[in-house]
Amino acid sequence: MKRAAKNAARRTLGFVLALLLLSLAVFYLSRLSPGDPLRSYYGESAERLSESERADALDRLGLDRPIIVQYGVWLKNALRGDFGVSFQYKRDVMTVIGGVYGNTLLLGVTAYLSTFGLALLLGAFCALREDSPADRAVRRIGTVTGCIPSFWLALLLILLFSVELGLLPSSGAYDIGRPNDLLGRLRHLILPLAVLVLGHLWYYACLIRNRLLDEVRQDYVLLCRAEGLSRRKILFTQCLRNVLPSYFGLMAVSIPHILGGTYIVEKVFSYPGLGTLCFESAKYHDYNMLLVLCLITGAVVMLAGMAA
Repeated sequence: MKRAAKNAARRTLGFVLALLLLSLAVFYLSRLSPGDPLRSYYGESAERLSESERADALDRLGLDRPIIVQYGVWLKNALRGDFGVSFQYKRDVMTVIGGVYGNTLLLGVTAYLSTFGLALLLGAFCALREDSPADRAVRRIGTVTGCIPSFWLALLLILLFSVELGLLPSSGAYDIGRPNDLLGRLRHLILPLAVLVLGHLWYYACLIRNRLLDEVRQDYVLLCRAEGLSRRKILFTQCLRNVLPSYFGLMAVSIPHILGGTYIVEKVFSYPGLGTLCFESAKYHDYNMLLVLCLITGAVVMLAGMAA
């Protein structure tokens, strides 16, 4: 019990220190990057500010102090739950994030569960029919879809299903003025979800297939065959049970992989989520927003590693 408590305390301390180092790195790099943060706050009118007006603006936003002093002020406020104001939206950072994180959660969780659920079924299907025409066809198609960049696949699906056929919307999370329309949300979710699943499906299905085939060649399978059990029954009642623990570990490790793909897909489809916010905050030098989003992403990645 004592040892478990020490390990938990050590992991928690490491997690907190890693977040501090991440916040410091992002804070410095964002402020040292070229660009004018006042353009994010004032828009095009920033170019018409006089020298005195610009100095006053930098003072009000706290951007005229040394970077280490700015970080100290931010950290002190963050420990009290105040993460600053978004330069672009002129609102509290957490308020802006609170309005869109549900969209990312919906897309990311749906893609995550769909990818690993389908990968398990597809991998078992290919292992059951090893080297059959169906297995070879699935492997070739999966290799092709897995090698297509997600942004290019997204543009291809938009061109086909939105522009040419007009069947599905090409952007947004719901129809304008109808955020509570379940059917509309599902229609907006289809194309981003398809890109995420197709981009990751065969990679994990291939791992399952190969792991199951390794199990099929173990000695205990020969004993099961000698007892008269069919290949299907052995695969699903014996081999799959031995593969699942490592598969669950793979699911935890792969959370950052799926999350990164979600951010890219959100940007291509103009899907209002954390990924779109992250790209916009980097583009417009919205320092406070970018810092919090990087911390959220970093925390998710580190927690996933700890869970694995």
